[in-house]
Amino acid sequence: DPKVIPLGSKVFVPGYGEAIAADKGSSVKGNKIDVFIPSQKQAIQWGNKTVKIKVYN
Repeated sequence: DPKVIPLGSKVFVPGYGEAIAADKGSSVKGNKIDVFIPSQKQAIQWGNKTVKIKVYN
């Protein structure tokens, strides 16, 4: 949600690494994020989890 993490912000996601807030899906609201996972198998392994991210400005 760009109200929480402005688009273009650099973030660190534990277990994933650094990323850029690049888009907003319709179901991403409030304190939720989604991350790009390159394959279905890896996405299933990643699963759905709660993490505490760091936002760099």
